[in-house]
Amino acid sequence: MNPLNSPLEVGVRALVLLAESHPEPMDMARLVALDHVVLHSGEFDGPPSLHPTLPARGGELGMKRAVLEEALLVLIRADLAGIVDDSEGLMYRATDRGPVFVDVLEASYVESLRERAEWAVHRFAARSDARAVTQEIIERASAELTRSGAGHE
Repeated sequence: MNPLNSPLEVGVRALVLLAESHPEPMDMARLVALDHVVLHSGEFDGPPSLHPTLPARGGELGMKRAVLEEALLVLIRADLAGIVDDSEGLMYRATDRGPVFVDVLEASYVESLRERAEWAVHRFAARSDARAVTQEIIERASAELTRSGAGHE
């Protein structure tokens, strides 16, 4: 199994985000957008990015959703997250065990995730920001492709 962007790694990132917003739930769109922002925080005037800048990173969003769905199932089975039926649709929330589990993790990568998750969750606090953040991600990636000439044949 390749651990890079596996359901396990994405699950840890999602749990860190859900723990930071606990007890407030997040929908799938917000989790996808905030996961991207956490990894590429330097592009959003935040802490240095955890992952390198790649020209096609805008395409990450579509693939990330499928892996995130698998990751959330792992978290739900482990009773670290749960599904909430909200007036806005299905939402995901860390259980009371979720933040405790994150507190036990000691890897420096997890600490970096926690710092960026705190920044991202509080900077993009409103639920409506998920669409705006997603649009900003797509626009930044498109502009980068245009500047590099990769978007032209």
